[in-house]
Amino acid sequence: MSKNQNTFIKKQKAELKKRKQKEKLEKKLERKTQPKDGSLDNMIAYVDEFGNLSNTPPAPPVEKKPSTNQSNQNRVKTNQNFRNHE
Repeated sequence: MSKNQNTFIKKQKAELKKRKQKEKLEKKLERKTQPKDGSLDNMIAYVDEFGNLSNTPPAPPVEKKPSTNQSNQNRVKTNQNFRNHE
């Protein structure tokens, strides 16, 4: 009787293995037929200054450059202040 049970179990295991391989193959074919839309552009998210996520890149910040006359005047003032403290 144990011989019959062993062959029955072996058959069940073989059927289960075949069924799993078939399901795996079907899933593989299904993945191949679906369009691939995993480009890097679709995966990028941008964070704005308030911490919110968006799909569009933020506008570049505008930097104000001080005029050269003002920066030179500031240097002269700091040099004069430094000399006054000596």
